[in-house]
Amino acid sequence: IASCLVGSEMCIRDRNHDYGEAWREMEVISLTDLIIQKIYRTKSILKNNGKTNVSEGVDANFQDILNYSVFAQILLKE
Repeated sequence: IASCLVGSEMCIRDRNHDYGEAWREMEVISLTDLIIQKIYRTKSILKNNGKTNVSEGVDANFQDILNYSVFAQILLKE
């Protein structure tokens, strides 16, 4: 678990460096919509035996779900 969380923190820091903290301007409901989209995309990839034509793999989608969840938690506590 610890290695996954460290990886998540690094991913969040890298993306904040690239994109800034645009997520702070979002509403929690918008982050929820993004999580739902990632869930459907992950299900589609899994139904296709993990094969993708354009999008990232399952692991990247789970990482994004975790990141969006962290952002939502931060916004809820502010």
